[in-house]
Amino acid sequence: MALRGARPAEDGWEDGSAAPAAADVRVHMTGSEWFSTTPGGLNRYFTDLFLALRDLPGVAVSASAFGRPAPGGASWGPVGGPTWRRALAAFTEQAPGREPHVLDRHFCLYGRSASGARGRNPLVVHFHGPWAAESRLAGSRGAALKYALERIRYARADRYVVLSRRFGELLVETYRVPERRVQVIPPGVELERFQVAPAPGGPPTVLCVRRLERRMGIDVLLDAWPGVRAAHPDARLVIVGTGSEEASLRERAARPDIAETARLVGRVDDETLTGLYSRAAVTVVPSVALEGFGLIALESLAAGRAPVVTDCGGLPDAVQGLDPSLVVRPGDGAALAERISRALGGDVPAPRQCRAHAETFSWRLAAQRHAELYRDLL
Repeated sequence: MALRGARPAEDGWEDGSAAPAAADVRVHMTGSEWFSTTPGGLNRYFTDLFLALRDLPGVAVSASAFGRPAPGGASWGPVGGPTWRRALAAFTEQAPGREPHVLDRHFCLYGRSASGARGRNPLVVHFHGPWAAESRLAGSRGAALKYALERIRYARADRYVVLSRRFGELLVETYRVPERRVQVIPPGVELERFQVAPAPGGPPTVLCVRRLERRMGIDVLLDAWPGVRAAHPDARLVIVGTGSEEASLRERAARPDIAETARLVGRVDDETLTGLYSRAAVTVVPSVALEGFGLIALESLAAGRAPVVTDCGGLPDAVQGLDPSLVVRPGDGAALAERISRALGGDVPAPRQCRAHAETFSWRLAAQRHAELYRDLL
């Protein structure tokens, strides 16, 4: 499948020396919820991309979502309430400031029509994952209706942005969008949040940061944990996150063979999470389905900690070129336990190697590639 790749930045673009002085493109982004109100991968991506675009010369960007907005952003109102009412509020909004040249929609349900005061705006749709399929895996109702809404809201987009080639293939095959309009632009990571700390002493800690949903593979990780402890009896497992599977996973973690060494700590703030990364020996992303990329893997690398990931969706892209052995089969508890055990024994890239790899995923570069896409559409 010949999906569009992210083209290299033009000469002078990396350091800003050839960037236009005045805004030549106006973009309005619409998301689901602001990260400050509802932490999560999609919301962090939407918020961080908006802030990175704001720093680019030549781009005037506005953005709307529910909750408390990032500086310069706008809010449709508080999180919660009837879904139909929120969708209507987002659909009927007027973009702040001047009419935008380009609309960039990050969640199919929310966002105004592509028809503007001067005709139809070019429309960019970010495909973060199949809403209907995720709901089906979570056991939620209404998957067929959600799929129909996705098809309607994806229709007539001028460009579809995906984070990985595998999600591009999924988009084309599942939603039958034109392959020529799909463009792969990897995400960035907020490098300034993380400092590389020396490897910690004491009992080794394995860190997992995930939403507690079926497709995230936390059950596989907990079932694999006795195998890790067989090789490293003093190892500890810390799982950060909340979700619909929290009760069942807490019950699983309470089994006598792992209860003393496996902890689910719920949601934590960014400062606490940064500290957990620095105290971890290794991290793990054990997803089994529908993983677009895995920003958590990039955060781990930025903190100098190697992530063991599964061969699921775009996860391998996060460690491509660093160490292919960090990728294991999804759903294979024995393989996961074996690779984590090797990592705790020292078979991982050094902290500085991990950080250097993370630095190839900057938000500035991701923003520049988006700006190039917008200009291509105009």
